[in-house]
Amino acid sequence: MSDKMARLKIDGIEEEIVLPVYSGSTGPVVIDIRKLVNEGVFTYDPGFLSTASCESEITYIDGEAGVLLHRGYPIEQLAEKSNFLETSYLLLNGELPSPEEMNDFENSIRYHTMVDESIHQFLLGFPRTAHPMAMLCGVVSALSAFYHDDLDIEKDDHRLLAAHRVIAKMPTLAAMCYKHGIGQPSMYPLNPLGLAENFLRMMFGTPCEEYKASPILANALDTLFLLHADHEQNASTSTVRLASSSGSNPYACIASGIAALWGPAHGGANEAVLDMLGEIGDESRISEFIGRAKDKHDPFRLMGFGHRVYKNYDPRATVIRGICDEVLDELGVGNDPLFRIAKRLEKIALEDDYFIERKLFPNVDFYSGIILKAIGIPTSMFTVIFAMGRTPGWIAHWHEMLSEPYRIGRPRQLYTGKTHRDYPA
Repeated sequence: MSDKMARLKIDGIEEEIVLPVYSGSTGPVVIDIRKLVNEGVFTYDPGFLSTASCESEITYIDGEAGVLLHRGYPIEQLAEKSNFLETSYLLLNGELPSPEEMNDFENSIRYHTMVDESIHQFLLGFPRTAHPMAMLCGVVSALSAFYHDDLDIEKDDHRLLAAHRVIAKMPTLAAMCYKHGIGQPSMYPLNPLGLAENFLRMMFGTPCEEYKASPILANALDTLFLLHADHEQNASTSTVRLASSSGSNPYACIASGIAALWGPAHGGANEAVLDMLGEIGDESRISEFIGRAKDKHDPFRLMGFGHRVYKNYDPRATVIRGICDEVLDELGVGNDPLFRIAKRLEKIALEDDYFIERKLFPNVDFYSGIILKAIGIPTSMFTVIFAMGRTPGWIAHWHEMLSEPYRIGRPRQLYTGKTHRDYPA
């Protein structure tokens, strides 16, 4: 129970409204406004900027301090000492696994990497020009048709099995969407390979010759997945929770998250970075575009700088910056004009008082776009890569929400339309 109270006095309502105030393990206090509806009052918070929609133990962000914690572990430590699958286990189960638990989890993921052969036929219904996110949203939702008879979302073990399935199958489905788009046959997963190495092989391998991924590229991609694994109550995660609150099939819920992620304001930021670098075109034009970015009357924005949540350096960007240099060195593409523009922009942002004062530091999207392009992944696949990384977070929030009593989500509104009027005679 709360030991603090907030008191609200509203003109026209005689009695003062008393609301409980709660404190989490860290972060801002929250005012419990649920009883306001009994007083005929709603709150108005477009974009939910000041509204805690749920209670969660999974991820914590302190944007002012530049802190990101998964189950209490700083993202920097996880990126250094863990890997994507171990972090997925952590998000899903709450604790780091023992060696035996990790072995069982990895075996379960390997066992579920394949998809039903009918999925191949399903993909053939898409034109090759279809966006990979459109295909991914469709095929993930279609998994609901294959795994429904034996799924009881009220049972913990059923939920965990569904979680393992979706984490395991997402790389396979993502690569299949890419292969369909370029007219090549899909590559089946090879279970002895690690997740990132397996994905690179399914993306770039063909039946004609074996593909062996560079350990540096596989490690970079694995770290990229880890850095995107969860990010608290963002738009796509909130969408997954809202869909889940109706009791929907988990694959349909994940598909709803993919749809929300597809928006350019959410998952498309790293693609926008590459578009911006292409628009600048040459190092000689950087000063021109920096000037435009500083001009409040010019609509041009430097993409990949600053963050809605972080008012400090994005902690994920700190990690990925070094990986970006490793990838460029490994591939020998540091002299590519686009990458030279990116490195010059990065230097300016870290030294220019305008950017420093406004805390417009390069964020994770700035570096991830550069890394993915260097690896050879087309921009149309960037958001698909994001979805693969975010899947453990989505499914962990789904599992957490259903593990406790929950109610179907039902936001309210401030109605400003016509009041009652009669149909004309």
